[in-house]
Amino acid sequence: MTDPLHTDLLELAQEAARRAGALLRDGRPADLAVAATKSSPIDVVTEMDIAAEKLITGLIAERRPDDGVLGEEGAATEGTSGVRWVIDPLDGTVNYLYGLPTWAVSIAVEQDGETVVGVVTAPMRGETFHAVRGRGAWATGAWDGERGLACRPAPPLDQALVSTGFNYVADVRAHQADVAQRLIPLLRDIRRGGSAAVDLCDVAAGRLDGYYERGLHPWDLAAGDLIAREAGALTGGRPGERPSGDLAVAGTPGVFEPLQRLLEDFGAWHD
Repeated sequence: MTDPLHTDLLELAQEAARRAGALLRDGRPADLAVAATKSSPIDVVTEMDIAAEKLITGLIAERRPDDGVLGEEGAATEGTSGVRWVIDPLDGTVNYLYGLPTWAVSIAVEQDGETVVGVVTAPMRGETFHAVRGRGAWATGAWDGERGLACRPAPPLDQALVSTGFNYVADVRAHQADVAQRLIPLLRDIRRGGSAAVDLCDVAAGRLDGYYERGLHPWDLAAGDLIAREAGALTGGRPGERPSGDLAVAGTPGVFEPLQRLLEDFGAWHD
């Protein structure tokens, strides 16, 4: 049975993502100014990043003032409705800074601690992905109308295309590079797209067989994780755990478990 609240939350998330995506796409200055830094000089926060979060949180506050919010750029309110918005206003900041197309606005909605809505829009790719828990995953793009998403049939692991990401802290990056070096001979190949949200949606869309990364925050993966799962992918962290900052893994059934086991064996979750 369709939950009217979830439909309303989806529509608001889509509107917020669309408006923030347009702001980022159309307002990107040629001499992109840096407002602050994150964990290292490589990982920058731009003025546009902060502006996009303010646009999203302002819209939510106007329409649903009792909801909680958790945003990458500092928005944090508890709320009283049992609904919380988890927002990454610009996932793939370095791609955005350099003018590469793989960046996205990611908005997830939790109800009583469980993700029920996820929206990821990638304006420079002309694509938006969305899911409501129990209703499947969908996308709009260069094709007509909405397209239902389904992850790929599982190939043998040595024919799997897997994406990952790297932290911006030097010693963590070095360990991640070592894990990737050990994985590459066991896979078809590895990709590094630069946006966790887009990678998870590409697993949902059948463009990747798997994805893993260490060091993600809730706003990095909340929407994409739901979209991947609603498209039939499996997601998790270390064996028996949910995705977390220690490790996030997603994959088509048949790829997920062997990939997860290898990552555990290789110590992907620690230095």
